[in-house]
Amino acid sequence: MVFGLWLFLATEILFFGGFFFLYAVARMQDPDGFARGGAHANLLLGTINTILLMTSSATLTIAERAARDGWMRAARWGIIFTLMLGTAFLVVKGFEYREDLAEHLFPAAPDFSFAGETGATRFWSFYWFITLVHAIHLTIGLGCVARLLWLERQGTLARRWMVAEVTTLYWHLVDIVWLLLWPLLYLVGR
Repeated sequence: MVFGLWLFLATEILFFGGFFFLYAVARMQDPDGFARGGAHANLLLGTINTILLMTSSATLTIAERAARDGWMRAARWGIIFTLMLGTAFLVVKGFEYREDLAEHLFPAAPDFSFAGETGATRFWSFYWFITLVHAIHLTIGLGCVARLLWLERQGTLARRWMVAEVTTLYWHLVDIVWLLLWPLLYLVGR
């Protein structure tokens, strides 16, 4: 099961790697436009989300180790905290999206703030696409973490701790992708 997940994670790394490559090419073509567009990303909310996601990674790691060692109460609380932190990430992202839309930072909108500026348009196109893809991956991860809570309540997580290990590996991929996105989206132009 773990080997299969590592293969899946390798394909995910290739998937996200393609987007990072496209980002690099587009940014090299118009670094000033990217900087102008990136200067409008909400650094505070992006940083709060980074803290939430990194903390959730720690709580899920604690839960996975606790499940492996048979400490089910610690595993349960680690899973619950992870679910809360992951959900908080999505809520904060929702507030950020609302703010971005209010500031006309959606490239397909007729009143886009950077209409005609290629670099800024590319930045915001990348921003919306990659953060939505990341949010989908995070939502899938929340479903997997919720399954761990269900297994714990059924009393089967202790003997199926490898499910927790696989879930934790996936969650860490989501975290690592965000750690790469945070400087690309929130520090460019600052």
